[in-house]
Amino acid sequence: MSDPHTPNNSKGLPKDDTPDDQLAEIRSLIIGPNQAQLGKLQERLDNPELFARDISRVLPEAVILRSSQDKKLATALMSTIEEVVRSSIKKDRGTLVGALFPVMGPAIRKAVTETFTKMLQSLNQALEKSLSLDGLKWRLEAIRTGKTFAEVVLLHSLVYRVEQVFLIHKETGLLLQHVAGEEVAFRDADMISGMLTAIQDFVRDSFGMQKSEDEIETIQIGELTIWVTQGPELILPAAIRGTAPEELKLVFQEALENIHLEQSDTLESFDGDTAPFETSRHYLKICLQAQYKTKKQKLSPFLWILLGAIIIALGSWGFCSARNHLRWANYLKKINSERGVIVTDAGKRDGKYFISGLRDPLATDPMAVLPDSKFDSENVISHWEPYYALHPEFIIARAKIILNPPETVRLELINNVLHATGSASHQWIAEAYKIARVIPGIAQFHEKNLIDTDISHLTTIKNWIENQRLRFAVNSINPVPGQNDTLRTLAKEIRKLQALTQFLDKRFYIKIIGHTDQSGSEKKNLALSQERANFVASVLIIEGLKGINYKAVGVGSSESLCEEMAEKHREFNRGVSFNIILTDRPTTKGD
Repeated sequence: MSDPHTPNNSKGLPKDDTPDDQLAEIRSLIIGPNQAQLGKLQERLDNPELFARDISRVLPEAVILRSSQDKKLATALMSTIEEVVRSSIKKDRGTLVGALFPVMGPAIRKAVTETFTKMLQSLNQALEKSLSLDGLKWRLEAIRTGKTFAEVVLLHSLVYRVEQVFLIHKETGLLLQHVAGEEVAFRDADMISGMLTAIQDFVRDSFGMQKSEDEIETIQIGELTIWVTQGPELILPAAIRGTAPEELKLVFQEALENIHLEQSDTLESFDGDTAPFETSRHYLKICLQAQYKTKKQKLSPFLWILLGAIIIALGSWGFCSARNHLRWANYLKKINSERGVIVTDAGKRDGKYFISGLRDPLATDPMAVLPDSKFDSENVISHWEPYYALHPEFIIARAKIILNPPETVRLELINNVLHATGSASHQWIAEAYKIARVIPGIAQFHEKNLIDTDISHLTTIKNWIENQRLRFAVNSINPVPGQNDTLRTLAKEIRKLQALTQFLDKRFYIKIIGHTDQSGSEKKNLALSQERANFVASVLIIEGLKGINYKAVGVGSSESLCEEMAEKHREFNRGVSFNIILTDRPTTKGD
């Protein structure tokens, strides 16, 4: 009888859990939350959108933090930003122009206005001083004193002017930078810097002053006053004409402090290189200040002259514009007639002329033609894409550059076939045969009329060896006196032959043929001639000629070297001759 409280499995209810199911349930209860978190973390790493969103939350702070530590981030981003700006300009320069227009327009107008105003003031002042009573008196003074009129005018109208400013390294006395005012004549800046350093050293040595004590602050040289501003590492002397206010020293001091601050790292590791201080020139230029005596302004009686000059200038500008337009048209006509140059676009934009198109690298440089057209190259923007022109003269010139033939080779193009005549090395001929056919405009390379100098040399050596005859004593395998030198020379030539055949991918073997005169029995003569051939082969091996195929053959008196009419003929037949057989090296599969 069954328990009424026990579930009946027969009605579809679940059975009791197995131990594996219970273990899985316990594992899910213990590490289930951690697995869920790990799954979310893995999803953030695998999902680019979520990963990018997480990085975007900390990216601004990371950039600020890294930028405050060093300049590596700026250095790393520099090339990318430059490439982005360059790509933006290539894609649509109008975007960058539109962004800069609100800034560049007012700046250009302001610069033009200031320049024009200064020009009018300078011209008005020059007219007043040249034709006024003061101007006449100053001209007489200039004649009397021997000074120029400009120097006399400056003497009477100048309050003060900073003419030159030097930046000197305090410890070494080396001149780092130097600036001078306009129209200020000056001698070698390094010489002046050395003079100032020498004066300071002289005063210091003469009065027993130490470097830590007060340094020279003022030097009077004729009409010039040198104010010397001292710093921890640098000295800033300034040459002043006239009487300058004390406030000017603050300008010098501020400039020197800014340079110390900006060049602190450079000064700590200073090794004599002045190039890093080029960026500090603008601080020195700020010190080039001047002040002139003010005079009550009044309308110049020569205003009409100024207006006339302006009208003449405008007329000249119109004439120059028309002349430039005509020169530009003539330039385009000349460029279009040049071989290897194709003009695709030309015109004028933003006050400058531009021209672009296709150009063979061997064609005339369009910019080199500009001087002949009397056109200023600074006013022309030129852009050319390379292409290969198929004119015969360009194909020949290109082939000479690529193939680099020796002086003994002459190249000629006939119906797109490059013919080579003359003589050249085997290596050059083989390489030229491979390369010539891929040169634009060349369909075939014809080298049948080209003499292979290496093959010719090989034939010369072969013929020389085959013409050699080694003579032997009567009934002996010993060469007659004087033949040992011939054997050594023969070994040298065979060694050259071996090197040449390896270079030319050929094989050879030497047939050493022993001979005798007709005296004696033929059987004895055959044995003696064989011994003579074997002797020569062994001597060649001793001379270091190993790895060469030799075949020593004795022919007795059956193959005489000459007809025996006298004793000298018999001496000639008692010898050894040579025969060289050349064959091409067999190619293996895959060669």
